[in-house]
Amino acid sequence: MKIHFHCADSAEAEKTFKELEPTYGQCAPDEAEIIVVLGGDGTMLEALHQYHTLGKPFYGMNRGSLGFLLNPYRVERLSDRLEKAQSVILHPLRMKAHTEDGKVVEGLAFNEVSLLRQRHNAAQIGIAVDGIDRMDTLVCDGVMIATPAGSTAYNLSAHGPIIPLSANVLALTPISAFRPRHWRGALLPHNAKVTFDIRDPDKRPVSATADFTEVRHVTQVEIHQSVKIGVTMLFDPDHNLEERILKEQFLA
Repeated sequence: MKIHFHCADSAEAEKTFKELEPTYGQCAPDEAEIIVVLGGDGTMLEALHQYHTLGKPFYGMNRGSLGFLLNPYRVERLSDRLEKAQSVILHPLRMKAHTEDGKVVEGLAFNEVSLLRQRHNAAQIGIAVDGIDRMDTLVCDGVMIATPAGSTAYNLSAHGPIIPLSANVLALTPISAFRPRHWRGALLPHNAKVTFDIRDPDKRPVSATADFTEVRHVTQVEIHQSVKIGVTMLFDPDHNLEERILKEQFLA
């Protein structure tokens, strides 16, 4: 099996690569059959962004901290694990951000697209779904759209819902909402198109971030799930991502 190892810049990941490379070699990404990621969730997201256009499956081993998107670390019998792994297809969000100076910046997010206030003033954001105004003004620190895979990350920290992979929904989650004070967000169909309009962007500037792509001083942000882009992630049968997301909903 031809493998390209994508490693985090850490002693643990580099040590693991040195243990595996003599047995499996190191293929160029475009020649490999599979991308094996050694690191944490950030390293996996980095690899997804860097190599998703190659159409290769991704298998991660946790050499970071949480490692929710990766499998447990074991160097033994890697070939067997890869052959028995179960696949999950993830579709990222596509962001189109319009800025005050007239620029349009696009980005992809496998976890979430988040909008955050840039100064001490609370952000004021209008929300439309599929062209229909759903909230005239959300007064908040920010707001986000999260994928099911990303629902256990920043979305969960902001008290958003955990979403099973097969649910075909996205989480719309406010960040420290001030008004409406008791609004906790919404679940949207996966094919929904969400538009955020920034109210008074001069006085209340807002930034938008799609995973690694940050855009400051936005005036409008459009978000939808890109069904044309899909990445295959592989997981050990006893470390199935769908099952672990379900378990997260029952943790005390």
